[in-house]
Amino acid sequence: MAALLPAEWIKNWEKGGKSEFVQLCRALSENKNHDVGFRDIQQALYELAYHVVRGNLKHDQASNVLGDVIEFREDMPSILADVFCILDIETSCLEEKNKRDHFTQLVLACLYLVSDTVLKERLDPETLESLGLIKQSQQFNQKSVKIKTKLFYKQQKFNLLREENEGYAKLIAELGQDLSGNITSDLILENIKSLIGCFNLDPNRVLDIILEVYECRPEYDDFFVPLIESYMYMCEPQTLCHILGFKFKFYQDPSGETPSSLYRVAAVLLQHNLIDLEDLYVHLLPGDNAIIEEHKREIVEAKQIVRKLTMVVLSSEKTEEKEKEKEKEEEKTEKPPDNQKLGLLEALLKIGDWQHAQSIMDQMPPFYSTSHRAIAVALCQLVHVTVEPLYRRVGVPKGAKGSPISSLPNKRAPKQAESFEELKKEVFNMLCYLGPHLSHDPILFAKVVRLGKAFMKEFQSDGSKQEDKEKMETLFSCLLSITDQVLLPSLSLMDCNACMSEELWGMFKTFPYQYRYRLYGQWKNETYNSHPLLVKVKAQTIDRAKYIMKRLTKENVKPSGRQIGKLSHSNPTILFDYILSQIQKYDNLITPVVDSLKYLTSLNYDVLAYCIIEALANPEKERMKHDDTTISSWLQSLASFCGAVFRKYPIELAGLLQYVANQLKAGKSFDLLILKEVVQKMAGIEITEEMTMEQLEAMTGGEQLKAEGGYFGQIRNTKKSSQRLKDALLDHDLALPLCLLMAQQRNGVVFQEGGEKHLKLVGKLYDQCHDTLVQFGGFLASNLSTEDYIKRVPSIDVLCNEFHTPHDAAFFLSRPMYAHHISSKYDELKKAEKGNKQQHKVHKYITSCELVMAPVHEAVISLHLPKVWDDISPQFYATFWSLTMYDLAVPHSSYDREVNKLKVQMKAIDDNQEMPPNKKKKEKERCTALQDKLLEEEKKQLEHVQRVLQRLKLEKDNWLLAKSTKNETITKFLQLCIFPRCIFSAIDAVYCAHFVELVHQQKTPNFSTLLCYDRVFSDIIYTVASCTENEASRYGRFLCCMLETVTRWHSDRVIYEKECGNYPGFLTILRATGFDGGNKADQLDYENFRHVVHKWHYKLTKASVHCLETGEYTHIRNILIVLTKILPWYPKVLNLGQALERRVHKICQEEKEKRPDLYALAMGYSGQLKSRKPFMIPENEFHHKDPPARNAVPATVQNGPGGAGMPTSLTINTVRLEEGTAEETDKLKEKSQGVVKVINKTVNATPKVTTSNGNSASNSKIIKEKDDKEKSGKEKDKEKKDKTPAATPEMKALGKDGKEKPKEERANKDEKAREIKEKTPKSDKEKEKVKKEEKASKEEKSKTVVTIIESKSSAEKEREKEPSRERDLAKEMKSKENAKGGEKVPVAGSLKSPVPRSETSESEREQKRRKVDTHSSPSHSSTVKGTAVLPKVPLVSENYSSSRVISVHFLQDNLNELKDSSAKHYINHTTPTLSKSKEREVEKKDLDKSRERSREREKKDEKDRKERKRDHSNSDREVPQDSTKRRKEENGTTGSSKHSKSESPSDSPRLNEKEKEKNKSKSSGKEKGDSIKAEKMEKSSSGSKKESRHDKEKAEKKEKRDSTGGKEEKKHHKSSDKHR
Repeated sequence: MAALLPAEWIKNWEKGGKSEFVQLCRALSENKNHDVGFRDIQQALYELAYHVVRGNLKHDQASNVLGDVIEFREDMPSILADVFCILDIETSCLEEKNKRDHFTQLVLACLYLVSDTVLKERLDPETLESLGLIKQSQQFNQKSVKIKTKLFYKQQKFNLLREENEGYAKLIAELGQDLSGNITSDLILENIKSLIGCFNLDPNRVLDIILEVYECRPEYDDFFVPLIESYMYMCEPQTLCHILGFKFKFYQDPSGETPSSLYRVAAVLLQHNLIDLEDLYVHLLPGDNAIIEEHKREIVEAKQIVRKLTMVVLSSEKTEEKEKEKEKEEEKTEKPPDNQKLGLLEALLKIGDWQHAQSIMDQMPPFYSTSHRAIAVALCQLVHVTVEPLYRRVGVPKGAKGSPISSLPNKRAPKQAESFEELKKEVFNMLCYLGPHLSHDPILFAKVVRLGKAFMKEFQSDGSKQEDKEKMETLFSCLLSITDQVLLPSLSLMDCNACMSEELWGMFKTFPYQYRYRLYGQWKNETYNSHPLLVKVKAQTIDRAKYIMKRLTKENVKPSGRQIGKLSHSNPTILFDYILSQIQKYDNLITPVVDSLKYLTSLNYDVLAYCIIEALANPEKERMKHDDTTISSWLQSLASFCGAVFRKYPIELAGLLQYVANQLKAGKSFDLLILKEVVQKMAGIEITEEMTMEQLEAMTGGEQLKAEGGYFGQIRNTKKSSQRLKDALLDHDLALPLCLLMAQQRNGVVFQEGGEKHLKLVGKLYDQCHDTLVQFGGFLASNLSTEDYIKRVPSIDVLCNEFHTPHDAAFFLSRPMYAHHISSKYDELKKAEKGNKQQHKVHKYITSCELVMAPVHEAVISLHLPKVWDDISPQFYATFWSLTMYDLAVPHSSYDREVNKLKVQMKAIDDNQEMPPNKKKKEKERCTALQDKLLEEEKKQLEHVQRVLQRLKLEKDNWLLAKSTKNETITKFLQLCIFPRCIFSAIDAVYCAHFVELVHQQKTPNFSTLLCYDRVFSDIIYTVASCTENEASRYGRFLCCMLETVTRWHSDRVIYEKECGNYPGFLTILRATGFDGGNKADQLDYENFRHVVHKWHYKLTKASVHCLETGEYTHIRNILIVLTKILPWYPKVLNLGQALERRVHKICQEEKEKRPDLYALAMGYSGQLKSRKPFMIPENEFHHKDPPARNAVPATVQNGPGGAGMPTSLTINTVRLEEGTAEETDKLKEKSQGVVKVINKTVNATPKVTTSNGNSASNSKIIKEKDDKEKSGKEKDKEKKDKTPAATPEMKALGKDGKEKPKEERANKDEKAREIKEKTPKSDKEKEKVKKEEKASKEEKSKTVVTIIESKSSAEKEREKEPSRERDLAKEMKSKENAKGGEKVPVAGSLKSPVPRSETSESEREQKRRKVDTHSSPSHSSTVKGTAVLPKVPLVSENYSSSRVISVHFLQDNLNELKDSSAKHYINHTTPTLSKSKEREVEKKDLDKSRERSREREKKDEKDRKERKRDHSNSDREVPQDSTKRRKEENGTTGSSKHSKSESPSDSPRLNEKEKEKNKSKSSGKEKGDSIKAEKMEKSSSGSKKESRHDKEKAEKKEKRDSTGGKEEKKHHKSSDKHR
């Protein structure tokens, strides 16, 4: 420690050291920190004295300065004495005598500062003697020993022999006299003193007798307490405590029992502070350690009991043994030893000494003391007394008398509470010490709860000041603590007291559900572990619950329900936890459990809601099954239970709904299952994909019709439950948030939640999310009032842009709002003006629509890019999305059906003899009322629909703006309106189909119905592949309705003419200058429409087969769902049906073991398909086919770079034409002017070029041929590029996407690729299509063909038949149907450069003059069909647009020409004028050369034929079973196209024997790699592969001449040269 007194001060003491020291002491004595100041002063004085001892300072100097310092502190003399004491010890040990002398002199000099007494206390006797303070140290020591002995060891004994008994007799007489008079304790005390003095009584024994008498006369507190208090002045304070302790010890034998009177006396003395609790506590038994041990033992015992209860005991003997053990244990522990501490505690409580009682309780384990009934009851009584005035004021229920409780006579008892604020002081504390043992006093329990209720009433009423509010908040938190720690645990220990449960609910229902659930959570998970008694109760409850649940069945619901109710009154959390765990395992328990819960109290229902949420939120449970594709059964069971229980009983829903919302917010959609079930059960709104068409139809009617005919179960009495659900949603503002969260979560399921999950599960979750949204939205729409709805749902642009709600969901939510709004506006206008005329009403309706929808039209503009509105107007968009099926059509048949059902019911009621008359009357009244309601509803809907149609009629002209093209308009319409909505719900799917029909019927400008239907049917693969399961089902419904309309039109010419004849939707526009010199617009006639429908059916088959062959789970499942839905209208054509049937059969075989769900779907569909087979018709009945033009073969139009400029323009390819630029259109017109005439002339065009027996393996060709072919192909490419605009992007894309072999294309350049593809055969289906379109061309000939051709055609047809018959004989593999039908074989033309045909014979050269054949390459996703050449056959799918086939029949002069000919004609693109003579010269030369070539070739071909057969058989071995099967099928009668990679339309000519031989020899080595695919087809068309540039140039010149000269004969050699 650093020295406080520097050496310099001592050296310069007189100069400045002294004053410095004094200042230091002053500063130290003023230090506020008492302890630090005290130590520092001690040190300063010690250092000063030490300097004197060492001789550095004189003792008189020191004594002077100490004299100055002594006044600074009161205790300074004592501090100085301490310093002297230390120095005394130190100096006495030193040998240097001078130091001891210095010390003695210092003390002597300071004697005037410190008193003698203090020094005598602290210094050694020897030192005192040397200082002269005592005479002799030895005597001083002896004297102090004597005094100590007298003080501490000598007992004050009275001479008992001198005592006289009479004194005690008189004492007892004094104390026992009648004290009611004027006798006071002072008077008696004087007498007692006299008796002690007179009779030599022992004062301790007198005190003992006073206590004994007080014990016997407890009612005289006011006398004895002052007496004892006065008496104690004469005794030492400990005496009384010792005497009492001695009394208690007397009763501490094992057999002794302490009397309650003694406890009471001790308690009163404690309360008056005559003794200290600490002093008395040590005299009491048992010790605290023993109590703690006992408490621990109780807990262990409780746990053992629990273990025994939960143990599975197999043999009955063991149970008997256990029972015996239990009995023994009970006998042992029957009589617990006397616990004096608890006895004293009870006495303290009874007299109201809460402070001391609390002290005793604190010494013991929690709730140990109150677990003894007597103490609990005493404490309860004290609480009764304390709360009495407040309870009388606010707690007594109206009409209840109650029994007032008098206050304690004791003034020292706790103050009674007059206000809630005063409860906080003592009562809450007392209750906390009571804990679960409040159960001993149900009346007090009820009082506390009622006080809580009264407090909550006050707490929730407004108008209090800020300070009061803070106080109330504190009180509220105290009340919650009391509920948690006292009320709920006490309820658990009460015996089935339903009244208490209801009483408690009276208070609980004023708490927000968050607080309630928190309390239930504590109660369930923590409270039961806090006390041994509660541990036992929990085990017994579970045991009892198991007993009941094992025996619960549908038959004994009532008795079991009563037992469950009884058990639930006290321990609902434990019971429900067990019941829910059983329900999660066995879902067949749900119904009996729900029925058995009818005996529960309101509190129990609320606890049940909490337990359900807790079970749902259990983090340990997996929400999906181990296969990760389905939602766990426990969750499904719980959801189902939720729905049933919330519907049947009045349970608050807020917590459950908030839980679902929170889960959605966290991006978890599993729990939507719960919401779905709750809405379904409570509101009766079902969402199912399995609805029949009758139900769907009923769902398009009014509310009454929906309820009667729209749902599977008759859902009755949902009014109350749906009102409860609505109130819960509105009170907690959950309606809109839930909608928005669900709408957002749909995408969340896929992009966030779906991450690692199985695709099947993701689809399920998406569907569940979507279905729940639809169901929930439907509930809100039908249950919320207009005001509520409008107040909660924001405008459409806010929904989409701010809340990022997908557009379909946003409109779904807003739609009811618009409907409500319009109807209310309409009613306002009707009231304002009372005009009953229908026109007035319609006008008002339209006005109200405009008022409501105008802001919506504005709002939707922000939803899409500005260019969208170039094609469709915002008004059309909003109209489409805001209407429903209810607005478009009245389901008359549904109304009739339901009315008839009711009539039948009424008849049955009349016929029923057993039914009592009054019940009959009631039932009949109900049926009649329902009937009237339905008829009224029908009438109302009819009027409404008429108004809506009037409105649409007025609007329609502004709907479709078509600023770009009609095709683009249809694209936007499908993309933004139809596709998003048709998969939204089943009713929306029907709506979309109806809306399309409606737009058509309204003759809407710029709407091409044909284009719309074509786009819908042509490309379903992508849509189907991207659907979930339920979406596929809805998409199927949509297609079904679309097909229904198309089938109706297809079925009857009269219907077609009436509904489509003069409608703008069926216009086909020929963008070419015809004979009238203007744009020719024409309607599609009935027969051509039938061709188009066949094309659509074919497309559907193609897409279906493609999906079925992918092997992809989603593709297969979805297409099977779609096919099942469209079964009523498709397949209608026998060969398409057979193709499907085979493929589905294959799926059944493949998936039986692998994917049972697909197997089940396929089997289901297969069965239904077979049952439809009798209704299918052959193709020639489906659409009229021409008499077969034997040698008429359409070749494919070359879709090279110049594709856009070819005569495809003649096929009314609206898409292509409208998408092209104006410049392209002009070119098209120019080019086609000439072509039109030529084509019209050439009824039967183009030679046939196929391998002789329909096999597609190609023979090897000589290298020279290949070279020639490549050269000529390149030349043609150049030529085309010069003459035509570039191919449209669509064509290029198709080329890329096509399923041809890209490697070969790259390697051998475009020419080789085409060669390979062109050799692949075409399926029968496609041939049928070509037939169909040939037929169409013939029908239309008369309108557009030049008269010359007409005259020629019939003669030529006759000739054509002969060669094709010859060929039929040669071709055994071809069926008769194929021979007649002139069906085509597909050629997969590449989309880039043309391939020249193989060598042609001279006769073919001559044929060129009379033939034109245009044909196109395939689109990648759809096999191409041939179409008639005339302007009335629109082929308007985008994919399809690049694959037009225009079949033109040959006009042929003689048979031999056909035999020798092989096609080598170019399509003419531009047509410069050339003179006739020049044309003829060129033709002659061409013919000569081709004859020479063909002769040379024939010889080579003979040799090659054998080679070809060998190749063919080799490749046969390689073909897998699957493809051979297919090949056989296709060579036979069936016409399904089997998606071999390069299938596409092509010519299917019939050649004579010579040609067959030639063509056989032409399958090259190149084709071998492709042979597997090739063999799947029946035929391949192979053309001449060799042609010199010279020939080509000549042919081109000829074309130019032909097209400008307009001479008819000169046009037939153009197209077939280009293709094979």
